[in-house]
Amino acid sequence: MQKDPINTIKDLAEPIVQQHDMFLVDVELKQNDGNVIWVLVDSEADNINLKSCTQISKQLSFLVESADLFMNPYRLNVSSPGLSRPLSDIRQYSKNKGRNVKVKYKTEEGYEKIEGILTSASTDKVVIDVGSNGSIDIPFADIVETKIVPKI
Repeated sequence: MQKDPINTIKDLAEPIVQQHDMFLVDVELKQNDGNVIWVLVDSEADNINLKSCTQISKQLSFLVESADLFMNPYRLNVSSPGLSRPLSDIRQYSKNKGRNVKVKYKTEEGYEKIEGILTSASTDKVVIDVGSNGSIDIPFADIVETKIVPKI
């Protein structure tokens, strides 16, 4: 049976990432010009720094190599998700309070999109201040996509 490389890498990365007081956001495998593994990490407390990513990469590289997942060479990149990626884990919302966000969410009629300031986040909902229209509570389970809107 062939190993699923993404799930295997997630399983290998999770404890390493937790040792660095971070959490795993996602693992992506790109196979354009060889195998490129992207391990995306975040932290509730601090911003992600190069030193932490380097340490995680070194520890994880050894485990990925030992798991014999790839026959050809690969490149492993450990990084924060960056502003261009949607928030995907409820833990990412707390550290982004006060930022401008665009949220697409499910409603009984279909989908809605709003833009506003993320004012609070709990384990079950987020609150978005939409200015003169007040605030909107959105259950986390209804969120389709949330993107940070950078200030220019």
